Amino acid sequence: MGEGNVTHRDLDVYKQSMVLVGNIYKLTQTFPKSEVFGLASQMQRAAVSIPSNIAEGASRNGTKEYIHFLSVSTGSASELETQLGVAKILGYCIDNDEYNRLILEVNKIRYMLVQLKKSLSSKL
Repeated sequence: MGEGNVTHRDLDVYKQSMVLVGNIYKLTQTFPKSEVFGLASQMQRAAVSIPSNIAEGASRNGTKEYIHFLSVSTGSASELETQLGVAKILGYCIDNDEYNRLILEVNKIRYMLVQLKKSLSSKL
């Protein structure tokens, strides 16, 4: 990131996406055993992909590469939103309040990613 000792770990979007990972893992632990290698695994991977790509992008040498990895994170957030909807439809231990809370969390992270991409793009 190139600004002194500031790293991806200092970004609010990274911190919030790490919290989201924990929330998704807690949720998917309640899924039926038949989903361990199915929807549960997909949701976990999509959630983990968000902060992972923020970190990878921040460690790259160029702003364009960083923006690319933030776009991958944004895509993973969209995947996760869809997967939460599937979990709700299937009745996998997700009530309306929990669903709405998680969707809000995902949308907030996606918004933060878009804003970070805009900020970086303005510096190109």
